[in-house]
Amino acid sequence: MERKKLSAEEMGRISVEDFKKSGKTPVVLVLDNIRSMSNIGSMFRTADAFRLEKMFLCGITAVPPHREINKTALGATESVDWQYSPSTADCIRSLKAQGYTVYALEQTENSVKLQEFALKQTPLALVAGNEVEGVQQEVIDLCDNVIEIPQFGTKHSFNVSVSCGICLWEIIKQIKF
Repeated sequence: MERKKLSAEEMGRISVEDFKKSGKTPVVLVLDNIRSMSNIGSMFRTADAFRLEKMFLCGITAVPPHREINKTALGATESVDWQYSPSTADCIRSLKAQGYTVYALEQTENSVKLQEFALKQTPLALVAGNEVEGVQQEVIDLCDNVIEIPQFGTKHSFNVSVSCGICLWEIIKQIKF
């Protein structure tokens, strides 16, 4: 069986203009004080890949355009809608007022393990936290629930952009498939 790599044309990639016009997955990603611009860029690419509605960049999270973000975003800052908010808590309050169910991606007491997560409604907001401190407790307290990715090694911590990719894939599977 042949397994030739596909070209961009064979994959059916759409243009930025077509992306902007296309229907979006009813999910937004909220970045709570993300320090690494490489992580921010990577999460833009993930948001593009899953056609998320929008990203909210909060607190100290850097915003485009920036060379370090662009290095990993590879153009996704042009396709994905985003908005800056100085306060993650205010962003969450606004999203909840608009009807979003809000989940923090964190390790807490009484969190929902990802393999047990069952999507009940959209639109949904997923909050990803700082690489060292995680999601702020004030923000967790505002969320409807917390999703945790089970881990079995010694570190008990994925890179934040990896965590977002894993969790968003599970959410996308439940919405699209």
